[in-house]
Amino acid sequence: MTIENEALTLKKRFRGYFPVVIDVETAGFNAKTDALLEICAVTLKMDENGDLAPASTIHYHVEPFEGANLEKEALEFNGIRDPFSPLRGAVTEAEALKEIYKLVRKEQKAADCSRAIMVAHNATFDHSFVMEASERCKLKRVPFHPFATFDTAALSGLAYGQTVLAKACKTAGMDFDNKEAHSALYDTQKTAELFCGIVNKWKALGGWPVVEPDTDKK
Repeated sequence: MTIENEALTLKKRFRGYFPVVIDVETAGFNAKTDALLEICAVTLKMDENGDLAPASTIHYHVEPFEGANLEKEALEFNGIRDPFSPLRGAVTEAEALKEIYKLVRKEQKAADCSRAIMVAHNATFDHSFVMEASERCKLKRVPFHPFATFDTAALSGLAYGQTVLAKACKTAGMDFDNKEAHSALYDTQKTAELFCGIVNKWKALGGWPVVEPDTDKK
């Protein structure tokens, strides 16, 4: 593989990190006390031209953990009226996270990346809930970086002058159905599309691969 092609691999693009897009729906804002109710992950792949695109999608409705707080306003916001309804087909936090992590590790290894990194819209929120749930379930092999993330709210603010997901997607020329919003599956798919669009636009504008200065020249 030539140096030019090597620069267009997923491994080289993000310094060995494997980006995974995550969205969660919760029963509040406190990751320690409020229930994680839905989670979706979309892995990414890079083609031979260095363009980023969604790869695999994995999605779960999640049972509230024992003793979890359920804020009425949060449930009304995300439309999960009854978190305990059997019609949700929910699984435990441990089951959802183990299956997501299994997929992430498999595709991370295939991409020859050293560690996964979370991509999310207002990423601190999603990252805190995933990490707290992982600790609650005593999961030791968490593939994500413990604090670093790619935040599409910040990136879309730079690229499009918008930080709200729906507005950023529309400014980027993407379809966005507000009726589908606040579903982890839909929001993750749209966040993945937005992130890929920003990364690919940066490359198209000549921002990648980065041409390093020749330090040998006097």
